[in-house]
Amino acid sequence: MKGGDLMGGLLATIHGPADVQALDAARLPELCAEIRRVLVAFGHAHGGHIGSNLGMVEATVALHRVFDSPRDRIVFDVSHQCYTHKMLTGRAQAYLDPALHDAVTGFTNPRESVHDQFVLGHTGTSISLACGLAKMRDMRGGDERVVAVIGDGALSSAIAFEGLNNAAEQGGNMIIVVNDNEMSIAEDSGGMYATLARLRESDGAAGDNLFRAFGLDYRYVADGNDVAALVAAFEEVRDCDHPVVVHIHTHKGLGLPAVSPMTAAATGGEARLDGDAAVVAEDMDIREGRCEANHWQDPDSAAGRPLGARKHYGQLAMAALERRFADEPGLVVVSPATPGSNGITRAFRARAGAHYVDTGIAEEHAVAFASALAKAGGRPVLATSATFFQRTFDQLQQELSLNANPATLLDFGGGLSGADDTHSGAFDIVMFANIPGLTCLAPTGERMFLDMLAWATGPANERPVVIRVPGDPILAAERSGLLPAIGVGDDDGRSDDDPMPWSRYRTVHAGADVAILALGNTYPLGLQVVDALRRGMTAIADGDAAGASADAAVDATLVTPLCFSTLDEATLERLADSHRLVVTLEDGQLDGGWGQKVAAWYQNHRPDVRVRTVGGDTEFTDRVPLTDLNERYGLTVEQVVALVRDSLRG
Repeated sequence: MKGGDLMGGLLATIHGPADVQALDAARLPELCAEIRRVLVAFGHAHGGHIGSNLGMVEATVALHRVFDSPRDRIVFDVSHQCYTHKMLTGRAQAYLDPALHDAVTGFTNPRESVHDQFVLGHTGTSISLACGLAKMRDMRGGDERVVAVIGDGALSSAIAFEGLNNAAEQGGNMIIVVNDNEMSIAEDSGGMYATLARLRESDGAAGDNLFRAFGLDYRYVADGNDVAALVAAFEEVRDCDHPVVVHIHTHKGLGLPAVSPMTAAATGGEARLDGDAAVVAEDMDIREGRCEANHWQDPDSAAGRPLGARKHYGQLAMAALERRFADEPGLVVVSPATPGSNGITRAFRARAGAHYVDTGIAEEHAVAFASALAKAGGRPVLATSATFFQRTFDQLQQELSLNANPATLLDFGGGLSGADDTHSGAFDIVMFANIPGLTCLAPTGERMFLDMLAWATGPANERPVVIRVPGDPILAAERSGLLPAIGVGDDDGRSDDDPMPWSRYRTVHAGADVAILALGNTYPLGLQVVDALRRGMTAIADGDAAGASADAAVDATLVTPLCFSTLDEATLERLADSHRLVVTLEDGQLDGGWGQKVAAWYQNHRPDVRVRTVGGDTEFTDRVPLTDLNERYGLTVEQVVALVRDSLRG
């Protein structure tokens, strides 16, 4: 059923929590059923975090039935569970009308509605935030209620336990709703979940209750998809004078098919699938219940599209590592709860056995754990997103780099993108490259990426390494044939006399007067800029020279730096002897980034060379298309060519 077919239903009459409260109680199941149908249709048309939201329909309806938002403050965590909340707080049309699907973000955001308390896209923080809201309420003598809704794996974050610890001591009205859907983003991992299972099995009566162990009051709702039971539970605790946990057992993906036609293929079937095909098969295995694929659902329109860079390069990395497992017992892949996003399939994890560890949503622990694995003689590979590495900066600096343990970090999703403001990868270069002792590599293709992975996890490397996994610009250029395959044996920038073999920048084309230094994902842009300058063009329309205005040809040098944690001073010095302009390109935050280090080096050592740096502004961007960001920051062929020509004339 299409979203447009539902526009005349009961949900269309809900404009805020007051409408939910005014609804006859007998109609609440009808409202829940309609919301579930809308969510399923929205998943097919738009995509999103569908599974957890399907499990949270009744709980969210009950919350808005019992509590008075926005006066009563409700904090969702992970806030990707907020779709029903948005429908009930004046934003239903964004889910009902396909033309408005992009009008809301996938997370809570106060800029959208006063009912959203915080911009939240990471996880584990709701209890801490609720503690702060409750503390100030009590300080000023207020009487509003404060509710933290935490689940879908968020409870595995260390900060969630810090919040529980604080809440128990702080006291005062605070309701902590634990959405227990027996899943994290992938399967739930860790001893805590066994405790939750015993609570479920005992109808909340098990003696080893981790919430009571903190000193918190506790309630259990066995059927977290029974709206009447949830309303009764929330009414019971609504005006409590102390923190109380309401543990609800929900069914993730409720409303999706019970069995997916892709189930057999995704779990191996009769013929094993490999490469991108294995990733695609698992992504399409969308069904209700404990199913990883229902966590994030691509729209139907995405069917048949080639796999994106994260999953493509991720599955290549896992395949390369898997071939070594039998001979290298210390080779361990560590993932903080998001394996599927990075091409780490369920089939791979099953075959890897002890060579794979999911730490849950616990990035700080994952980095410290990986450092200790390396200290003990292992070769850990920690794979997660650039945005999630931000959660563990202290461990990156202290436990890992300060101790110089040879763990390898795979940095997925680094660089500019059209992501939500909560999930930007634009800050990774600044973060990683300014940690002493951490080697930061930026491969520009598949072979180089796998070569770097093999070196970083091999006996020749004795230090921590982060590899910025190539992004979609690199993958698109490889698929189109724009990029040559560069690997061992080619002029790939390896230096035989340096313990870090990619410390030397790679000169792709030697010209004169102008040098373009294109880091990582901007390498294809650098190739196109050099080609446009060589042909004497100031613009390139639709990939060719048609209609472009001519100017004097410039035979520019093209350099791709393969390491962004150090400067190749020999190459920079050599360029200064025959070039009067150096232009750096990077797809990340410019302030504090790699290009500014190049500019500072020239200012201090060869001030006769003019340097222009191109990269992202210091800002949060929210779902701005990558093409628009590139234009905003001057990262297009036309803009870089114009910058070169203006600089030469100036």
